[in-house]
Amino acid sequence: MGFLFSLLKFAKFAPILKAAAFMALSVGVYAFVFGWQFAVGFVLLLLVHEMGHYVAARRLGMNVGLPTFIPFVGAWIQLKDQPLTVAQEAQVAFAGPFMGTLGTAVVLAMALQQHSSLLMALAYTGFFINLFNLIPITPFDGGRIVAILSPKVWFLGVPLLAVAWYYVRSPMFLVVLLLLAPGIWTSLRAAWRGEVPAHNPRYYEVPLEARIRYGSYYVLLLVFLCIMTYQTHAQVEAALPS
Repeated sequence: MGFLFSLLKFAKFAPILKAAAFMALSVGVYAFVFGWQFAVGFVLLLLVHEMGHYVAARRLGMNVGLPTFIPFVGAWIQLKDQPLTVAQEAQVAFAGPFMGTLGTAVVLAMALQQHSSLLMALAYTGFFINLFNLIPITPFDGGRIVAILSPKVWFLGVPLLAVAWYYVRSPMFLVVLLLLAPGIWTSLRAAWRGEVPAHNPRYYEVPLEARIRYGSYYVLLLVFLCIMTYQTHAQVEAALPS
């Protein structure tokens, strides 16, 4: 009985240990490329972003798994319960980049106070990652937020992805896009046909006030992140040896 009790206690902490293991793996991989200090900071910023989603989902009573980290792909939480309405989806989606932006703002304040080029690089990366996540197409957070306006807004995300590729031009960025391509195609096809989730035919029926509120949240955060990404990038460029 004692052995079975120990197994049950271990099983209780298994999700936490799994999440910690993936975090450690990500830190190790990123440290090999960027150094351990940047790696730790970057993974912690991703954790803050994902915990924003996690806490928002739990507050809505959803069954949600702890964040999973995959090096050079990113991190995500697993929603085991689907949102009942698009307003709930927007709430959970917005919480990630919002908390991620707050966490990055703290890093920026520390960078300015300590005159740290490392922290400034982390601040730029954090702002950029959260900005990238606001591209208005699923499965990005931006797509899940703007769905409260209309799923057809997702079609604006296609040219924005092309613009992002033009500026980033990273092989890993292309790999991520290829991995996401099936989901993007499925979402765009559903938006074109006017399909709704099977579990709630009235999924997209929300009050006008909610549309205005989350639409405003999205635009304000988008503008703020554009400004901060540009400014921190300029700071990082200025710190580079000429």
